[in-house]
Amino acid sequence: MFKAAVSFLICIAALASCQFQAGNEEAMAANGRPMRIVSLDYCADQYVLALVDREQILALSPDSQKSFSFLKDKAKGIRQVRPNAEDILAMQPDLVVLSYGGGPKAADFFKRAGVPVAQVGWANDLSAVRSVLEDMSAALAAEERGRALLDDFDRRLAKIEPQATPRTVMYLTAGGVTSGSGTLIDEMFRAAGLLNFETSTGWRSIPLERLAVEQPDIVAPAFFSADTLSQNGWSAARHPVAMRQLQQKPVVELDSAWTSCGAWFLINGIEALANAEMSP
Repeated sequence: MFKAAVSFLICIAALASCQFQAGNEEAMAANGRPMRIVSLDYCADQYVLALVDREQILALSPDSQKSFSFLKDKAKGIRQVRPNAEDILAMQPDLVVLSYGGGPKAADFFKRAGVPVAQVGWANDLSAVRSVLEDMSAALAAEERGRALLDDFDRRLAKIEPQATPRTVMYLTAGGVTSGSGTLIDEMFRAAGLLNFETSTGWRSIPLERLAVEQPDIVAPAFFSADTLSQNGWSAARHPVAMRQLQQKPVVELDSAWTSCGAWFLINGIEALANAEMSP
């Protein structure tokens, strides 16, 4: 049944595309840019909002104006669409941009329907952050704007001076999770001249037993709004040992909009970490 439904949708998309393809190709040929872009998730939204003109955007994701969307202000007034195949095909986009929106099969589905797709790559280090931005700039025919963002990123990163005695920092989420080596958070710490308090690899639970006898120099909390705390009533982040770190140690709050997507704007978090004061 599902395969039949998918095939039907693709047929409908093919028929619909015949009605606008000629004019659409003519518009793209005139300036070499996609002019009916639909973005399916908030990570994809950031690249679309940063790299193309407003009139090129047909729709953004429902999360485009949420607090964790870095360019939420630029998203105001732009139509939103859920990652629903029927709704998106009916809009007749000339480019669908996505990171995870629509699920793992979305990109293949739209390609089969004859809709070009630009997929945001995964960045787990600063080198990949640069590569993804370059790739997306090319996909959106916005190489000049992408280069300007990269130049700004590299210029600001180069201004950060190494610390004579590196301090330790612990990443702390409201969900009771911290981040070790091999993660983008760890890359941010090192770029800021800091040492990660968590010595294990990957994502880990907050080390409460260790914190009882050993503490980081700095705490970097993220996603600590009143709403997230109330939703995580059983989180290890609410344990007195963890809460004491926030009360007694210097704190550098990492805005969720800086870190929720591994993109160029995490430089804001790196700068905040590098400029951390030692007094709590």
